[in-house]
Amino acid sequence: MAKVKIKKKKISIDMTAMCDVAFLLLSFFIMTSTAKLPEPYPVDTPASTVQTKLPDSYLATITVGEGRIFFGVTGKRVRKRMLEQMSEKYKLEFTPEEADAFSLIDFFGVDINAMKKLIALPNAERNAKGLQPGVPYDSVNNQLHDWILCARLATKEINNEDLDIAIKGDKNLDYPMIKAVIDILQEQRKNNFFLVTNLRGEDF
Repeated sequence: MAKVKIKKKKISIDMTAMCDVAFLLLSFFIMTSTAKLPEPYPVDTPASTVQTKLPDSYLATITVGEGRIFFGVTGKRVRKRMLEQMSEKYKLEFTPEEADAFSLIDFFGVDINAMKKLIALPNAERNAKGLQPGVPYDSVNNQLHDWILCARLATKEINNEDLDIAIKGDKNLDYPMIKAVIDILQEQRKNNFFLVTNLRGEDF
């Protein structure tokens, strides 16, 4: 008896809908993700089992490592107003173009008298290793104290919000330098701040 051959049908799957979903998800993640900002001095932060998400706005970050301190504030308008206040305090003049350029700088670590030179540098050269010696913070020339104060005043003036502050220190850093930063904050009655760490698994 002859076998009956079953005619095979070609199966086609329309992948158009799947491609649309994939591109929508990709677009969503790209638009909602936050790019890591370049830093003039990247540090290896200590590990911790507890991690609190830093706020996205109204935040100043103090980066500490190798005897140098870098300062950064979120918000272009806040940076611009902060520079205006510092220029008034230190009797310096910045052109509108220099103020606009400064508002685009996320982190810096120089004496305010060298700020014009830093602003004039191209972005690619500004974060070169060893170029920025750090913000002065000693008892004779405590510019870090003034930057923090002006940043807080600018944030309050523009956004009517208190400025959050995060300290980001290298894990191999000696404690006295972190304590010096904390003392500056406490002088301004800023006793609540963030300590930036890396997340690690709990120890068993």
